[in-house]
Amino acid sequence: MLKINFNVLLLFTGLIGLFSACSQSPYPGFEQTDSGVYIKYHEKSDQVNTALLNDVVSVEMKYYLEDTVLFDTKLFNEPLKFPIIKPTFKGDLYTALAELHVGDSATIVFPADSFYFATAGVQSLPEFVIPGSPMYFDIKLLDIQTEAELIAQEQEFLKQRKEEEKTKLTAFLENLNGDYETKESGLYVVDLKTGKGRKPKVGDVLMMHFTINDIDGNQLFTSVGRDPMAVTFGQPFDTKGFDEGIGYLRKGGKNRLIVPSSLAFDSIGRGQMVLPYTTLVYETELVDIKTKEQVEKEREAARKAEEAKAEAARLNEGKKISAYLIKNNISAKPSESGLYYIEKEAGTGSQAIAGKTVKVHYTLYNIDGKKLQSSLDGGEAFSFELGKGQVIQGWEEGIALMKAGGKATFILPSSLAYGAIARGEDIPAYSPLVFDVELLEVVD
Repeated sequence: MLKINFNVLLLFTGLIGLFSACSQSPYPGFEQTDSGVYIKYHEKSDQVNTALLNDVVSVEMKYYLEDTVLFDTKLFNEPLKFPIIKPTFKGDLYTALAELHVGDSATIVFPADSFYFATAGVQSLPEFVIPGSPMYFDIKLLDIQTEAELIAQEQEFLKQRKEEEKTKLTAFLENLNGDYETKESGLYVVDLKTGKGRKPKVGDVLMMHFTINDIDGNQLFTSVGRDPMAVTFGQPFDTKGFDEGIGYLRKGGKNRLIVPSSLAFDSIGRGQMVLPYTTLVYETELVDIKTKEQVEKEREAARKAEEAKAEAARLNEGKKISAYLIKNNISAKPSESGLYYIEKEAGTGSQAIAGKTVKVHYTLYNIDGKKLQSSLDGGEAFSFELGKGQVIQGWEEGIALMKAGGKATFILPSSLAYGAIARGEDIPAYSPLVFDVELLEVVD
């Protein structure tokens, strides 16, 4: 049975604010129903039916902590649809929805910790939630359907999609004027360019370019303009039709594959991108064929080259740090661990100590002075609990030297950052890093 997944919705949490104290009334302006729901109506319809257990409701919904929006259906441009289940606590969302009528618009409120523990099923409250603080839900009930009605609607939709696919596929093939080959599987292949050499063998790695459109011509994906993609022939890669169709190519060859849904995503589809019963059209090009042995040899050579590059970086790291210090007239001495701590402005607030949550702004540079990342660009401070291993060791050590309001620069050898682990092209193995850090707050 379909159930709303609040753990997924919580991923859309925005910036977090703290709560002001409540008045003596738990929720001023809200009325409590007999079932324990605190509610404030904005619109009331003249409908009489309400949702029963297992009925499926469609709603526009936003929920938030005071002035902090955690989720809003407006972000998705479509309503949320889920079934009514048994209440998870007195006065919860499901209880409220079972009392609303189609067309009603209202706000409900209850303790945030009840929602997180009972409805979302988390083990501990997020750090930004004060126990007992209110959580608000703005709800507009758009529709109520029984399970049977929903199933019937879905079946009718699938029936229509299946009929439409046949019609569209027939018209598409007619426009090809017979210039295609029909395979036993039901795949249709148009030879666009004949390649040279042998066809692929199981285990070969095919360097491919391909573009995927639906049968209406809407582009879903293309590799054109990028490096060719590596496809191991004989192993599932995309759809059954694609996996079969590339086997008819030779090096340098191109073909068009018309893949009915029976060889693609059938009655399931793939989210909103590929609806059920959608025929896909591939434009493919086989750039190169490599044997399994060739690929393994190339990978081994690449691995050795990376190891040599990393070793050179390790040996050269000290020189890079020394050159940076000279270039920037820095006379600071490293700590025992290797951290260079350069205080820019002394803080006057609380000392950062292990176990405290700290909020910081930072800008990250590589040792050559290239800016890599900054919290200032997004305008959102970074928070973490000091001493819990949530950040690199250089931060654990450097932040602990600061007080709230302070500013400092950390120069970190790779041993206090990511060591032998590369973090993308900008932070290869054995990269010393430079951080400009401002400690905004130490949360008591």
